[in-house]
Amino acid sequence: MSPESRIIELETRQAFQDDTIQALNDVVVEQGRVIERLQLQMAELIKRHEEMVGQYGSEGEEAPPPHY
Repeated sequence: MSPESRIIELETRQAFQDDTIQALNDVVVEQGRVIERLQLQMAELIKRHEEMVGQYGSEGEEAPPPHY
């Protein structure tokens, strides 16, 4: 294999690796956005849950079921 063809092969591999790295980076960035959005949604759900527990959980003992 001549030095010139070796250089061409190495440059070709590097170009494919650069494309792969960029594609993987794009996926990681998108996953980071999704995780951030899910964390915000989870925090909102926890807040709503705590509000509901505060409203309905502070009545003392549970009321008897409707059939009593």
